[in-house]
Amino acid sequence: MVVAGASVSIKMLMMLAVGGILVTASANALNQVLEKDFDALMDRTSLRPLVTGNFTVSTAVLIAGVFGATGLLALAYINPIVSMLGAISLMLYAFVYTPLKRYSTLSVAIGAIPGALPILIGTVAHEGTITLIGLFLFSIQFFWQFPHFWSIGYRSFQDYRSAGFELVPYDHNTGEINPWIGKSSLIYGSLLLLTIVAAYTIGLISVVSFVLAVALALGYLYYCIGFARRLNHKNATHLMIYSFVFMPVFLLIFIIF
Repeated sequence: MVVAGASVSIKMLMMLAVGGILVTASANALNQVLEKDFDALMDRTSLRPLVTGNFTVSTAVLIAGVFGATGLLALAYINPIVSMLGAISLMLYAFVYTPLKRYSTLSVAIGAIPGALPILIGTVAHEGTITLIGLFLFSIQFFWQFPHFWSIGYRSFQDYRSAGFELVPYDHNTGEINPWIGKSSLIYGSLLLLTIVAAYTIGLISVVSFVLAVALALGYLYYCIGFARRLNHKNATHLMIYSFVFMPVFLLIFIIF
């Protein structure tokens, strides 16, 4: 792991940080270009610079291009695999996930891939190649995103619906949210826990990390169960808040232990 390595190049860390920030900024800029008209329909995005006219579309595209190219070059300085993963993340987010949001809830699964790639990119930067620890961390962040997103999606459903996004499944006749999102949260929360168990079984993580990570994952599963049993604002909020706590604490466990 990058954060736990015995010897880490400061130059590599700087290039990783710069490259990661620029590629992420490029993806976000392209997202806002492609969704400019839809962002204007949602309260939480109505003040974005393209919506308000503070930036023109051409300026945003130029910024996205410069940031993306510079970021990928910075990642290529580390090694080609890191840059390739950065490019995959950028392409998936901007040109697959973003347009698919208006047509299918499959976009959530697609978006979870670039959402989890940064942690894999970090481990590849340190290890020099794709390793089991990198795939383990990628899997944890991938599975974590589903309960995280469904809780947010439930709370922001009307906002998404008003903009025509098909992110949250619902009955188009009644307008009721499909209770499947609760069951999905439970499934992915369980997969997250099983991934931790599997990592320990094959000797990938220490006993202390295993115990602490399992305790943290059981807490996540507890809120997933509550959300699955009853879809309401309260349970969605509890799950959302815990999801925000989960990832930084989970990573700290592996930094320390």
